[in-house]
Amino acid sequence: MMDDRGDYLQILSTVRRHLEERAELARPLEKDAAFAAKSADSVQDEAPPPPKSEEKPQAAPSVDALTALAAEASVCELCPLYATRTNVVFGAGNPNADLMFVGEAPGRDEDLKGLPFVGRAGQLLTKIIEAMGLRREDVYIANLLKCRPPENRNPLPLEAERCRPYLERQIGLIQPRAVVALGSYAAAALLNSKERISNLRGRFHPLGGIQVMPTYHPAYLLRNPGGKRYVWEDMQKVMELLGLEQKGKGQG
Repeated sequence: MMDDRGDYLQILSTVRRHLEERAELARPLEKDAAFAAKSADSVQDEAPPPPKSEEKPQAAPSVDALTALAAEASVCELCPLYATRTNVVFGAGNPNADLMFVGEAPGRDEDLKGLPFVGRAGQLLTKIIEAMGLRREDVYIANLLKCRPPENRNPLPLEAERCRPYLERQIGLIQPRAVVALGSYAAAALLNSKERISNLRGRFHPLGGIQVMPTYHPAYLLRNPGGKRYVWEDMQKVMELLGLEQKGKGQG
């Protein structure tokens, strides 16, 4: 009986020792596993974060679309003015402009050069733009009519009706924050109004998300210099809307 018990204790001791040896062998493996896991976490923490996806900038006005529209206007025959024009005067300036000036029609100088506001009235407009702290290349300049009326007469209703879609598409592509309507014909076309320019000027009129400021045409100011102070008052409001510093004191 004693021998059986001794054999049993010897077997139990051997099993216990075997288990302890296995446990001892497992400890380094556990340490290695823990170290590996900790190292992985450390590497993950130290690794630079994945690059943030850059926000897609707002789509700039399509210069190609504006160029295509100018090409379309250059062969326009929707009204009789095509037969007497020298050049189509589509527009000129910055296609991303916050500010756009719109007159009524090209004159003789504009018809010859194919550019808007390059005569005496254009020189005065340039002075107004510069007094606002801008340059002509900072803004966009266009007219309601793209062709010169004979003898610089006023636009006829049919001519304004046929040409207005070109202007509307120009404004839609450029998306300026403000449009200065120079004279009664430009203001009437943009605002669908029959009010006199003297009643419309001095305050903004909404056109979709764009603010329209009607004011006197530079050609009118050449004949009536006293109107310059009113135009400067209007331009100061435009400057305030666009956040421009008032550096000048207007045009004398």
